[in-house]
Amino acid sequence: MTYASHDRSRILAKTLALLGPLWPDAKALLNYNTCFELLCSVVLSAQCTDEQVNRVTPALFERWPDAPSMAEAEIPELEAAIRSIGFWKTKARHLRESAAILVESHGGQVPASMEELLILPGVGRKTANLVLSSCFGQPGIIVDTHVLRVSRRLGIAEKADPALVEKIIADNVERANWTRLSHAINRHGKFVCRARKPECPTCPLAGFCPRIGLEGEG
Repeated sequence: MTYASHDRSRILAKTLALLGPLWPDAKALLNYNTCFELLCSVVLSAQCTDEQVNRVTPALFERWPDAPSMAEAEIPELEAAIRSIGFWKTKARHLRESAAILVESHGGQVPASMEELLILPGVGRKTANLVLSSCFGQPGIIVDTHVLRVSRRLGIAEKADPALVEKIIADNVERANWTRLSHAINRHGKFVCRARKPECPTCPLAGFCPRIGLEGEG
């Protein structure tokens, strides 16, 4: 089951109305002090939990606090610093290459445009939207694994496709609400509508959620 476009608008509006007050803290769960730290943290968070990233980054940023220092890092040292995180070899390379681009093209600063962020290795639209919304106050649709899962179960999107879900939200939600909705759905997926054992009986969306993919459970 998926909804027609006018129904998507209604369902997404109801979702925001119900989840927004429950999760009013519309910001990343990653710990960071600067835009550079956030950028690195989100790159590290790919296929990894925020909690795992937050355990690694204090020592990482103490050793390499900014783009100029990380651009000069030795890859073996970077790898060792993030070894507990999945795909650490690839991510270490991405961190140093991105830092070098920031130094060469942006004076060591994180750029404030989608196009410039997407040039950085390891940065996709989810990362770029999170950085733009958190650091520069730009509305962003942050489609992570939790948002994908909730969107699918609600019938908003017929498949777990980040580009599709981003477009559906963009087409059916006012731009000013993009960031707030993204974070609210993220928290709902992380803590309530989990991949395993979702809390459907007490879910605030239970009244209209078709539970796509969960029909045989509970």
